[in-house]
Amino acid sequence: MLEAVERQIQHYITDLGDPDARMLYRRLPHGKRLRARLILTIAGTGLPAVKTAAIVEMIHAASLLHDDVLDEAYVRRGRPSINAAFDNKTAIMFGDVLYSKGFHELVDIDRDVARIISDAVVRLSLGERQDIVLAERFNADRTAYLNMIDQKTAALIQASAEAAAHLVGKDRRIYRTYGRNLGLAFQMIDDLLDVTEDAATLGKPAMHDFAEGKTTLPYIYLHEALKGADKQRLAALHGRPLQPEDEAWIRTEMDRHHAIERSRDEAKELIEEAIALMADAGETSLEAIARSMIERSF
Repeated sequence: MLEAVERQIQHYITDLGDPDARMLYRRLPHGKRLRARLILTIAGTGLPAVKTAAIVEMIHAASLLHDDVLDEAYVRRGRPSINAAFDNKTAIMFGDVLYSKGFHELVDIDRDVARIISDAVVRLSLGERQDIVLAERFNADRTAYLNMIDQKTAALIQASAEAAAHLVGKDRRIYRTYGRNLGLAFQMIDDLLDVTEDAATLGKPAMHDFAEGKTTLPYIYLHEALKGADKQRLAALHGRPLQPEDEAWIRTEMDRHHAIERSRDEAKELIEEAIALMADAGETSLEAIARSMIERSF
């Protein structure tokens, strides 16, 4: 079912009439296509759903291109990022091309779908900005973290579910909630895997998020549990390269204080709520997508 989405994206890229755009797109890792899978599962495989899924994946790819520049990330899923392989200007401009082409095609699908997706991109951009602001110092505020990931990650997943529901006349409200829960849980697990998995699995250095200034949920819970000098040590390690002994200490303390377990349980609670919501609506086919958010290693 995703093959049709891939063909549609290729059509949009070819339609640009630019050989560089085709070359750059071929270098992008395709990822899990979560948003496309979500749209097709809710709305079926008709042309409006396929086009919407393709556009959302292009917008998501654009956001990752910009994100890699902002984070100075040089690896994306085990491969050199576009900014690493070329330069920041190329990554930013190709991201702009994907955004612009996506919005150009979006207006021909449905006015409400265009409004849902474009509003999500505004929120995504605000979340990117908030992510940068929070990285300036150790953030111990769980609410600030949740608000940021709600915008940066959950917004587009939420919009995918809501737009798909609208296309086939389903209740947008419950699908919006389902999508939001998935988005929050997805980012929580991503942040957790940055602590628990190794570089070979992640396709990037382990604990890279904390070293670049991101204080994610496990670190917030650990900071909450630590006392005195240990609390100060954790905050002092924020935003700088970690030595092996520092990584080992953080993992040991997270195990001791159940910071990883608490973070995973919070993500699971969101997923179970989403599954129950869909079960009440008779939409059992969405359970597998929801569970895939938390039952993964990358």
